Amino acid sequence: MLIVLILLATFSLAWLMTWGLRRYALAHNVLDVPNSRSSHQVPTPRGGGMAIVVACSLALVVLALSDLLPAPLFYALSGSGALVALVGFVDDHRPLAARWRLLAHFLAATWGLFWLGGMPEVRIPGVGALPGWLWGLLGLVYLVWLLNLYNFMDGIDGIAGMEAVCVCLGGAILYALAGRYEMVLLPLLLALASAGFLFWNFPSARIFMGDAGSGYLGLLLGLFSLQAAWVAQELFWSWLILLGVFIVDASVTLLRRLLQGSRVYEAHRSHAYQHAARQLGRHLPVTLAVAVINLCWLLPLSLWAAQVDYGLFILLLAYAPLILLALRYRAGLTE
Repeated sequence: MLIVLILLATFSLAWLMTWGLRRYALAHNVLDVPNSRSSHQVPTPRGGGMAIVVACSLALVVLALSDLLPAPLFYALSGSGALVALVGFVDDHRPLAARWRLLAHFLAATWGLFWLGGMPEVRIPGVGALPGWLWGLLGLVYLVWLLNLYNFMDGIDGIAGMEAVCVCLGGAILYALAGRYEMVLLPLLLALASAGFLFWNFPSARIFMGDAGSGYLGLLLGLFSLQAAWVAQELFWSWLILLGVFIVDASVTLLRRLLQGSRVYEAHRSHAYQHAARQLGRHLPVTLAVAVINLCWLLPLSLWAAQVDYGLFILLLAYAPLILLALRYRAGLTE
């Protein structure tokens, strides 16, 4: 009964706080004003992602105090998440230099990895055992890339919230079917908090997420995947499959921009999903397509990967059409 109450309270608080943040942003002119790199046409309140941060953080505290969440995992999620959210919140109101944001991101990732027990070793076919320090470095880069790509992919109405809901629900289903019932709660909490925010962000958005919310989501999803890898390597590949839409679009876009000599740290609107939204003239079809891809393509493949020892090959199968879609919609190419 307590768990049900926590879940309901998490959704309700995220919904209510997003409403309050929207009113605050309108009253204090905290607006995202359209520019040449924007995908929206009218000034829109921003910073609604803090509702996800606060709702989840409070839920984690309650779970820890109720002995429903191990202390190391609580420290990993709450500490690293709070730092990323704080930096994102400051950046939403007074832009920070990229080097300071990146430093904070690596510190948050280091904190999270430390309390998780380090980077779990994942066997890659054809690659021998890597030194522990190299695994740790790869883990830090992985987490920092995930939290930043989530920020990059938060560029049209509803897409980041929809991705979080679908990926977390997929993770909860994955654990339930694998008999890992003790692991279902955390992704379910994040899914409900994201759903509470998504109510206000669904096309046409009445408030945007902002860097605080997107960075928090990206980091927690990364930590969830590493937590899964400590339990069973197969679950790690499953999480990477679930995250495929964002990983592929952001990675293909970054690679193309690097090859073109573009300044990859500058804001742009050349992701595949942004090109698709402009071609279709609306955000809604793209956001719904993300949900369909997640639930009808990536989720079944992630469930398959969790049952076999060749998950990397299933991941490549899952990513292949996503890469073609990214190329079809000109990921990384300017107008």
